[in-house]
Amino acid sequence: MNHPASPRVVALVGPQGVGKTTLLGALLRATGGDGGRPSGGAGNGHGAGPPREMTLGLSAVGLQDHGESWTLLDCPGAPELALEARHALCVCDAALVVCDAQVERAAALAPLLSFLDARRIPHLLFLNVLDDEDASLPELFDALQGASSRPLVMRELALRDGGRLVGVVDLVSERAWGAEPEGRAVPLQLPEAERPREEVARRQLLERLADLDDALLEQLLEDKVPEAGALYGELEHALREDRLVPVFLGSAARGVGLQRLLKGLRHEVPGVEKTRERLGLGGAEGGVLVQAFKTQHLAHVGKHSLVRVWRGEVSDGDTLAGSRINGLHRPPGTRGSGAARAGEVVTLGRVEALHTGELADLEGVRRAEGWPLPAPPMHVVAITAERRSDDVKLTAALGRLVEEDPALVVDQEADSQMLLLGGQGEVHLREALERLRTHLRLPVATRPPPVPYRETLRRQGTHHARHKRQSGGHGQFGDVVVSVAPRARGEGFEFRSAIVGGVVPKQYVPAIEEGVKDGLRRGPLGFPVVDVAVTLTGGTYHSVDSSDQAFRTTGRLAMVEILPRLEPVLLEPILHVEIQVPRSATAGAQRLVTGRRGQILGLDVHPEVPGWDVLAAYVPQAELPGFIVELRSASAGLGSFVARPDHYSELVGKQAERVVSHQPTAGA
Repeated sequence: MNHPASPRVVALVGPQGVGKTTLLGALLRATGGDGGRPSGGAGNGHGAGPPREMTLGLSAVGLQDHGESWTLLDCPGAPELALEARHALCVCDAALVVCDAQVERAAALAPLLSFLDARRIPHLLFLNVLDDEDASLPELFDALQGASSRPLVMRELALRDGGRLVGVVDLVSERAWGAEPEGRAVPLQLPEAERPREEVARRQLLERLADLDDALLEQLLEDKVPEAGALYGELEHALREDRLVPVFLGSAARGVGLQRLLKGLRHEVPGVEKTRERLGLGGAEGGVLVQAFKTQHLAHVGKHSLVRVWRGEVSDGDTLAGSRINGLHRPPGTRGSGAARAGEVVTLGRVEALHTGELADLEGVRRAEGWPLPAPPMHVVAITAERRSDDVKLTAALGRLVEEDPALVVDQEADSQMLLLGGQGEVHLREALERLRTHLRLPVATRPPPVPYRETLRRQGTHHARHKRQSGGHGQFGDVVVSVAPRARGEGFEFRSAIVGGVVPKQYVPAIEEGVKDGLRRGPLGFPVVDVAVTLTGGTYHSVDSSDQAFRTTGRLAMVEILPRLEPVLLEPILHVEIQVPRSATAGAQRLVTGRRGQILGLDVHPEVPGWDVLAAYVPQAELPGFIVELRSASAGLGSFVARPDHYSELVGKQAERVVSHQPTAGA
């Protein structure tokens, strides 16, 4: 059977609020689609009504254009939801990067463009909502070029009437186009007053292309006019090889520039064969191969995997990775029935062994090489089920959440054993908790995570402890003399026996050590005691009443009695934090660190993202809750950080008093 060209996949990406979802709806209407509800995401609609303010999840929708099938992936733009967008980028044929006319958006695009450049993912830029008469297109272009390691090429010239965008000029064909309702392009007469500006812009386009093609450079040097067909061919080849980034203009809300954008996608975006080659997945031979890039657990339905078919055909009822496919669904707007062929995006039901980022064939699954890993959590809460009877259910529900969203992390706090849920920001965790409450019917309570304070000693001392109990029959007797001394920070606990002459039999020494450890688990200030050396120097025993348990109790009692006399001091955990922000927000990040008792260690240029800085600092762990919220506020929503435990530092004064006052009194 002869199939038409293989379906292609384009991911719509860009900062939050630039109109990606609006553009998607406009493209659907411009190609005769109904703007139906996309699949696989938060359910953002693309109909005639107003779009949602913020896309909170990846969604897929089909589009038909000139007899060709496309799947468009609408990706969230918030930095804390970036992992889901990156997953989509790893399975797409090209990315459509959407930006508005604000020059400040270039900083927001820098991490995205660096990711695309590093992975050689072909991408186009669409500058949306160019109705602002104060917008400076040359300034915006220069800012965007500074954020991209690939040369940007303006494909069009904006035509304005009184500051209002009325059309675009194709700089290759030199034809002008306006728009009617539903995005249909209509030819316009290029005003003579615009001719000099158009000639300058076209010359710049030719010069950029000539940098990539010696034959074209030779024609320009000889003042020959290249044919439009040859220029289109060079643009197509350069995009598919990821050697340049074409830039299109328009207004999604009013349908300007959409048909020219669709033509650029149609003629220049590579197909699944080229993408498969770029990803090192081999040719068309070798049987069926699919890759999951999103997982969902749906009520009353079960696990569903959104996959890209790389080769072969997949049908409902087939066996994949050892599981029988229970349902095959195409995104809304996609034409086709029966088997899904190479290039398509489909949802597969109940393939239990398949997880996000994995490749699957008939036999099994394997992790895709270079699949993006989640960043360490930046916002953490302690989480409990509101009903004690739901504790087991909570553990299972959190496992489902993490499978759906690998950027979520579930951990257990070492001291309190409380469950911790971590994510990339406040919105990220709020959406996860809402899903627990609504979709999984599991009410939960949250609180700030406990801080693992410790305490140590400033003085050394010796203590004689005796434990004696008689209650009929064998009693309990233990008698020890211990010497306790502080150690250097980070050296931990040390126990030694200096017993001579057998005053305490050797078989009881391990029990005494365990008792000492018991006594150090909760010191006078209410926290574990660290960095101390305990030496057993003497004692006595009873031939009948002494036992391991008696000496363990005696060891614990010795610690409880001596520690308050050795000037215990509170220790707080200090984290090494690397903060990544646009250069314009560096000063604000520095103020945020010092305002939270932090110590700045150094400032460097970001090694991968142009126009960004990396700020290294020590920050007390107690100051970290809410840190990402303020950092994003100080950096236009863009900042992020990576924190790791570094050391403990003494905490004194009123801050220490507040911490200790919230602890129950240590018992004997």
